[in-house]
Amino acid sequence: MDFLPIFFDIKEKTSLIIGGGEVAARKAALLHKAGGRIRVISPHLCATLDSMLEKGSVEHIQRSYEDGDLDDSILVIAATDDSEVNRRVSEQAKEKNIPVNVVDQPELCSFIVPSIIDRSPVVAAVSTGGASPVLARLIRSRLESLIPAGYGRLAELAQRFRDKVKARFDNPNDRRMFWEKVLRGGVAERVFSGHMEEADIAMERALAESSPSSPMGEVYLVGGGPGDPDLVSFRALRLMQQADVVVYDRLVAKPILDMTRNDAERIYVGKERDKHAMRQEEINQLLADLAKQGKRVVRLKGGDPFIFGRGGEEIDTLSSQGVPFQVVPAVTAASGCAAYAGIPLTHRDYAQSVTFVTGHLKDNTTNLNWEQLAQPNQTVVFYMGLLGLPVITRELIANGVSPDMPIALVQQGTTEKQEVFTGTLATIQEVVEREKPQPPTLIIVGEVVELQEKLSWYKAPAEPKLGATTEVVGSYE
Repeated sequence: MDFLPIFFDIKEKTSLIIGGGEVAARKAALLHKAGGRIRVISPHLCATLDSMLEKGSVEHIQRSYEDGDLDDSILVIAATDDSEVNRRVSEQAKEKNIPVNVVDQPELCSFIVPSIIDRSPVVAAVSTGGASPVLARLIRSRLESLIPAGYGRLAELAQRFRDKVKARFDNPNDRRMFWEKVLRGGVAERVFSGHMEEADIAMERALAESSPSSPMGEVYLVGGGPGDPDLVSFRALRLMQQADVVVYDRLVAKPILDMTRNDAERIYVGKERDKHAMRQEEINQLLADLAKQGKRVVRLKGGDPFIFGRGGEEIDTLSSQGVPFQVVPAVTAASGCAAYAGIPLTHRDYAQSVTFVTGHLKDNTTNLNWEQLAQPNQTVVFYMGLLGLPVITRELIANGVSPDMPIALVQQGTTEKQEVFTGTLATIQEVVEREKPQPPTLIIVGEVVELQEKLSWYKAPAEPKLGATTEVVGSYE
């Protein structure tokens, strides 16, 4: 982040605005709405500021800015059309450690004014760090349509009942779960429809009928997809936001991990070849133990949890120990990475079936049914097979696949770091030695790879490489 998002209490405190035009007036109106005392320094005032002066909303000093004017101000906004004055205000404010905003000059700002969605006491702010105020306003407009005006009334109700709920539930997790239930249920609907008395009665009833939760929590086995956060499902996002603990893998993309609750405990259990943060059996038991402590646990995996994600092993342990669980499927790496690379896994002219294969087995071997994988008119996708690529190409050729069969390596598929390297079974090892792709890399073998250059859509290569094409990729398991 370029700026730390905070909410600043300016009530009954002096805020200084340098400038008297319409831009300054907009800033003054915002500060006034937040309860601040506003002092404007400018030789002249626009009609809007003049009207605010008549109403007593601002104080006006009718002259140009002078050294010493910043004294007694808790923040300052420079909104003149004189760049030298704006720069001087910025420099002097920073010397005095006074927050300063220079309109349309983010390099001179120590704070910026975001686009605001006001549902007081609920307030949401959107900022692009000064890069594009217009984009921030467009995002704000989108959020305005998603956040009903009733959210302000809902926050007021929550404030009224806060002490009662705290007295009812000693455990913070119990309180959180109670609030999540009522703020999503009938109480909230009554507030949104304007029936505040009914909402209060429903809230009292919910408190009376609720009791501290039993010690058993729940585990959500959530697929995070191949890397692009836009591919995460609504259900996955909802459960990620509810979880008290997030147990996550190495192949979960950081933007997806950032979607989880900020205050949730995060436990890393990632595995690399011959380097495991925690053995699978220990992960299985960890999930059960956390749930038995009354916690809601998201087991966050790259790709889909049931496709080479060991999800079956984990819920087998949960089921045997009586731990409630849910499974949220996701876009698996094969379909996600292939689609973003411009490679259709099936095509009437090239492949009538597709096979997903793990590149190494439980004992780190590559002992696969090569005769089946060598059958014509199919696409074969190898997960986690980069280190075993020499064995894969050798065995496929040995079992009758043409050395000229196209093959693609998709590195970090569906993300902005995606790269796609193409070749044939006979030449791909040369490409690997030259380009040195790194895990996570998906391997796609089949005639459909011939379509990659034609159908590539996600990120056109700047300069095609010899024996490879540059694309875009992500993370998966």
